[in-house]
Amino acid sequence: MNLIILTIILGFIGSFISGLVGIGGAIIMIPLLRFLPPAIGLEELSMQTIAGITIVQVMVATGTAALVHKSNNSVKKDLVIWLGVSIVIGSFLGGLGSKYVPEATLEFIFAVLALIAAVMMFVPQKETTIDQEFSFNKILGIISSFFVGIFSGLVGAGGSFLLVPIMLYILKIPLRTTIGSSLGIVFLSSISGFVSKTISGQIVWVLALAIILGAIPGANFGSKVSKYVSNFYIKLLLALLISASAIKMWIDILII
Repeated sequence: MNLIILTIILGFIGSFISGLVGIGGAIIMIPLLRFLPPAIGLEELSMQTIAGITIVQVMVATGTAALVHKSNNSVKKDLVIWLGVSIVIGSFLGGLGSKYVPEATLEFIFAVLALIAAVMMFVPQKETTIDQEFSFNKILGIISSFFVGIFSGLVGAGGSFLLVPIMLYILKIPLRTTIGSSLGIVFLSSISGFVSKTISGQIVWVLALAIILGAIPGANFGSKVSKYVSNFYIKLLLALLISASAIKMWIDILII
């Protein structure tokens, strides 16, 4: 197996999960791209290269998945606008600055954010339905999404692995609305990150095109499957994915 074929496969897997649980996929893609190629005898990718590839996957996966979830009435425009504009600004600034941040620092930032998100996912939450009326603190949402954007731009992520727990447990948004709306928000964020990484020359286009080939069908399929999966299992999968990624990154940092 060569690196291009592996990238297509990983793009499908990461994007399927994106559509299923409402995350961009970076929480999965970054560890896989970091550790899997050298584990099977392929070229090891730098963190900057991985960040560039991942932002492409996040952009394509969230855009595709958001369209499917919109048809299920789980994408709320006010959430996407209020949080989206703020996270776009933060992501653009973070994306530009990532070129000047050492790889070890990028890995540490990613691991810290993943750990915070993992802890948040195990906090009990009152169940609500997508049809219930809800309101959220717009100022808190704008501030938190801005900082999510900065950090996600630094590590090449769309930010959903941190944004989703914030929407669920701090802003108190219902789960299904969080899934659909976070995809729209992260899509906007990833466009900004994509532009900044393109300007700074951090995208390897051969691998970026490969990941697109896997991302489009993967996100579409995952989004369609999502509506048949219960809230409990979606939250459990989210918690396990984020926790596993955080543990792996911290083990690698501490061993090194």
